[in-house]
Amino acid sequence: MTPIMNNIDANLKRGQMFIRQAVQEAELIVLPELWTTGYYLSKSAFFDLAEKVDEKTVPTMQEEAAKSGATIICPFVEKNDEDKIFISTAIINGNGDLQGIVRKSLLWGREQQIFNQGEINYPVFDTDAGKIGVLICYEMEFPETSRLIALAGGEIIVCPSVWSVAASHRWDIQLPARALDNTIYVFGVNTVGNNSCGKSKLVSPLGDILAEASDKKEEILIRAVDREALQWAREEVPYLDDYLQKLTPGGSNLCKPGEDSQS
Repeated sequence: MTPIMNNIDANLKRGQMFIRQAVQEAELIVLPELWTTGYYLSKSAFFDLAEKVDEKTVPTMQEEAAKSGATIICPFVEKNDEDKIFISTAIINGNGDLQGIVRKSLLWGREQQIFNQGEINYPVFDTDAGKIGVLICYEMEFPETSRLIALAGGEIIVCPSVWSVAASHRWDIQLPARALDNTIYVFGVNTVGNNSCGKSKLVSPLGDILAEASDKKEEILIRAVDREALQWAREEVPYLDDYLQKLTPGGSNLCKPGEDSQS
């Protein structure tokens, strides 16, 4: 998607159009980072565009989820009750319920002068479309974040992004690397145009590119996720079984995927 700068209403209408096309086949819909606003705006512009969770973008997407039955991962610019702003993502289940909000914890470059840092926490959401963790753009560039999601039982990491043309080679390397390192599906959803490299892609648990969108134009990318293939990959390459969880901060407190935390 190529956002229209500084125009939430126009972007919401376009997002709804894409969603209504995709739901003919899709059970999980992921929108890119800052899709409602665009990226290259001033701090004051972002502050003016920022929304409370219950204002416009999230309720609109809850309605779309309830109508379609699809799980929707919806980034937005959030303003909390203290007037702090965050790059956030709403996880909305197929019945329209809001399952949670995650706030970007690792900010890139100029974002550090505009947004507040979210909590260092990478939960897994048990949605109708699977067990999903969310890493927002730059968070994907750190191996520990995806490892924590995998250790917490994640099946899919979604990565809404505004990833630049200059960093395109990192996008092509790191998404497959995170998928293979953790034998997990990775779905990177990037903006295109306005200096973004596009190439949204779904990567298999063995690091293979299953589908990839254009680097020049808007496209809807649809591909099936096979949970049996996920299990097969984890048996074939048993990284998570053999991994010493104490190597990851916080990892020693997590069960291996499939284990009961109460046992």
